[in-house]
Amino acid sequence: MATMISCKLAVHHRNSSRSYHIIAASESQSLRRRSISWSCWQKQQWRQQTRLQCRQLQQDTNPRTERDLDDEGDRRLRQNASTFHPSIWGDIFLGYSNPAAASSQQQIQMTERADELREEVAEMIASSTTTASRLHLIDALERLCLDHLFEDEISAALAQMETADVSDYDLGTVALWFCLLRKHRYRVSSDVFVRFKDEKGGFLVDSPQDLLNLYNAAHMRTHGEVILEKAILFSQRRLETMIPYMEGSLLAREIKSALEIPLPRRVRIYELKYYISTYEKDATVHEKVWQLAKLNSNIMQLHHQHELGIITRWWKDIDIESRLPFARDRLVECYFWILGVYCEPCYSRGRIIMTMMTAIATLLDDIYDSYATPDECELFTKCIQSWDSKGAHDLPECMKFALEKIFDSYETIENMLHQEEKYRMAYLRYFVKDLVRSYSKEVKMLQEGYIPKSVEEHLKVSVITTTCPFLSCASFVGMHDIATKDFFDWVSSVPKMVQELSVILRLVDDLGSYEREQLIPHVASTINSYMKEHNVSIEVARGQIQVLKEKSWKDFNSEWLNPDNDAYPKQLLERIFNFTRTMEFIYKQGDNFTNCHNLKDTIHSLLLAEPFMIPI
Repeated sequence: MATMISCKLAVHHRNSSRSYHIIAASESQSLRRRSISWSCWQKQQWRQQTRLQCRQLQQDTNPRTERDLDDEGDRRLRQNASTFHPSIWGDIFLGYSNPAAASSQQQIQMTERADELREEVAEMIASSTTTASRLHLIDALERLCLDHLFEDEISAALAQMETADVSDYDLGTVALWFCLLRKHRYRVSSDVFVRFKDEKGGFLVDSPQDLLNLYNAAHMRTHGEVILEKAILFSQRRLETMIPYMEGSLLAREIKSALEIPLPRRVRIYELKYYISTYEKDATVHEKVWQLAKLNSNIMQLHHQHELGIITRWWKDIDIESRLPFARDRLVECYFWILGVYCEPCYSRGRIIMTMMTAIATLLDDIYDSYATPDECELFTKCIQSWDSKGAHDLPECMKFALEKIFDSYETIENMLHQEEKYRMAYLRYFVKDLVRSYSKEVKMLQEGYIPKSVEEHLKVSVITTTCPFLSCASFVGMHDIATKDFFDWVSSVPKMVQELSVILRLVDDLGSYEREQLIPHVASTINSYMKEHNVSIEVARGQIQVLKEKSWKDFNSEWLNPDNDAYPKQLLERIFNFTRTMEFIYKQGDNFTNCHNLKDTIHSLLLAEPFMIPI
């Protein structure tokens, strides 16, 4: 029977898009992709044994009884029980007590003070006398994750600034203007940078900060914008030479972060605590702004902890540790990932549902990649396709259990939707069926040792097994009236924006996990396909896959600015952009989702660190 999840929302503001809900809940799960990186020798040995067992099972002509199947399944469970690191977090979020939520009266005071500060900061936006001062204020609000409180004010300011005369502004200000407007889907021209070109093909730059702004802005480029390509090459070289002379400064840290992941591709919520600390020391940011940022951070943390308590109760019912020990227990990491897609309190239900679907996608990935035999994969796929577990009698008990829990979870999510929203479940079922079909294709590719003849052929399957089409749909299931049936029809067509999101994840993951995946039997990566297609070395192939990744980012930016997508609200399209941003963070230095210790400090900072002390 499906788990029932209560959903309590204490609303304390007249505008729900800006409100602070001190208690928020619902249900959600989301994200996981295909190629897995394995780090331990034990995993390597087990996979070799398992593939041998698979071949032996196929050669066995004697019919196997249900008891034989259960014994075989139990043996494999024991062998594979320590494949992945166990959860770092356990049940810490069940009944977690945050010092900032000592009493309901304290919560009300926090909310009232935040509302007062919001009004004061809104007045600052309206009263900014220059384009430059408005730009810097909006930039600060976005880095501090406060922009959702000022949607109307920021929209009005940017609409005015789109037509502003920036011909007298310095390069740093023009770059900030360009970057902010493109991030908000304004199709401003890159020709604004022409006047900064020098005779040698470089740019006239007055300071490291201007150079950094240029570097960041140029990453909003689309195809054919040669001046932005040159801006990236020029600014990157100059910034790299400057860093040794700036060690220890805040600007040096900003430059290093940008060279690793440019600002337009970074996930703001993951850097929130750092920027609060930075702006508190920065005399150019008004005290009211960082005070509001601290309060907002405390309030969001209360929301997120409460939601994690709800999701943890659902996850405990699935009982990964004892019933499905071959799978990754990464619930908190799933939730952390989805915070990058939407962190605002008003998206509580969407966050819970997307987190649930991320965890389900991870479980499916591990079933196909780490546990099931090819025959079991085929039967499991048929059960998902028919949405019926009656045909699962030949599966091991753990796979039957997983199948029932997946069906139960879908029922749980459907119970969270209003009657007029329940049509969304058909889309969610369609995408999970498409996902397992593609997983099954990859199992056959691995079994046959097949390497796709080209990257293009590879991506026809692997963009689906990134889970991005599935999870893009899941990200909208829990959103409210703004997500219409027309929009679900659009996202179910896997539009160009979602395709490019999927390609970016596939390529960035293959770049980060290629070496480890060569140590074990694993489906061929895009690097393998590129080497086969062009008969080149691994070094050349890796370099070209990096080029393809940057091309995909240009394709994505083009779709972000595409006027054909104006029919859909920016609040929806931004989920897809944010999802793409999370890929760079999670997979930049390898598979940090599977190797979860790499995320521990950032997760702790966001979800468990002591709240900011603020006099109210």
